[in-house]
Amino acid sequence: MFTGLVEEIGILDSITRQGEAMVLGIKASAIMDDIHIGDSIAVNGVCLTATKVGADGFAVDVTPQTYRHSNLALLKAGSRLNLERAMKADGRFGGHLVQGHADMTGTVLGIAKEQNAVLIDIMPDRPDMAKYIIPQGSVTVDGISLTVAEADAKSFRVSIIPHTLAETGLSGIRAGSVVNIECDIIGKYVQALLGSQTSRGAARSQGIRMETLAENGFV
Repeated sequence: MFTGLVEEIGILDSITRQGEAMVLGIKASAIMDDIHIGDSIAVNGVCLTATKVGADGFAVDVTPQTYRHSNLALLKAGSRLNLERAMKADGRFGGHLVQGHADMTGTVLGIAKEQNAVLIDIMPDRPDMAKYIIPQGSVTVDGISLTVAEADAKSFRVSIIPHTLAETGLSGIRAGSVVNIECDIIGKYVQALLGSQTSRGAARSQGIRMETLAENGFV
């Protein structure tokens, strides 16, 4: 579990590709004092497992599933990566509940300044997920916990403060950039629970018909 508070911007040092599988070598410094083989690390918001750990970096495997559903496939040597270690149980919860499971990618439509803020408009590649992105709700963009400023059926807007822009990879995105998006886990679970109850209720109502009652001696 993560919080969406980026600890460090890492640099992609190496990429080994085999079809849709990849091994990424990532240079980092600030987070290396407490990384071990097998640890979970969010890389651009995608939960990956450290398979090698050195003094100045670590390596992670990217599976075909992750390759197809994130922007990691677009990475090149030298790419800047948002990094966050898994949250400690006694840590401060400064962002929101982030699993590190990208629901989809999105394309940056435009970037504009509004006084001390930077507004970023993003179009998700899965319109069916729009119901989980609501104004003043939480969303994770490339591993960064952000608040949705505006949203409609096609796109949403986030407002970035200067500190977040300077301390994350968002400082390098442009119109056309592809970002990873993870919707709020609470919204997804609530929707799944309500959908399940509705489906069961619908099934029960469809099963109670006059013919069924007559067949069982009720009418």
